[in-house]
Amino acid sequence: MNRPDDKTLMKRCSSGDRQAFEALLARYQKPVYNAAFRMLHSPDDARDVTQTVFLKVFEHIDQYDPHRRFFSWIYRITLNESINWLKRNSRLDPLAETVAADGGGPEAEAGNQQLGEDMQAALMTISPGYRQVVILKHVLGCSYREISEILEIPEKTVKSRLYSARQLLRDKLTERGVH
Repeated sequence: MNRPDDKTLMKRCSSGDRQAFEALLARYQKPVYNAAFRMLHSPDDARDVTQTVFLKVFEHIDQYDPHRRFFSWIYRITLNESINWLKRNSRLDPLAETVAADGGGPEAEAGNQQLGEDMQAALMTISPGYRQVVILKHVLGCSYREISEILEIPEKTVKSRLYSARQLLRDKLTERGVH
């Protein structure tokens, strides 16, 4: 059986179809949580933001433009909610997640974990605007075009922000002694 696309599910949601909303929830809960976690670096806060995002999707179904990708719309809501949370609760949390090693024994795993901690710490020191382009590109694997759609900015601006963010991250990692 073919899986309905996002636009079809959203159309069904706007008609009050709860199963369609549950299908969207199942499809996007993990990616939304992951994006929020990367922005907030707290599992509890990411869960809260994820719940808020889906509540907003449900409440604002009528504002969804079917000519745009649902993926872009929900990620934009996720990033906005994450940035709002950061503004309300500006603080840095220690890394709560380990980086998975691709083998190589305990030394490699410890090195990967340390690099992950250093990267996350550096990521949390740059502004949310820069952080979101890094997360969208390098964590979520979005193309420049997709990032442009999600953030509603020109692709040139995406590339510029990404370049600046990488420079800032490089400087932060150098300060931490990571090469």
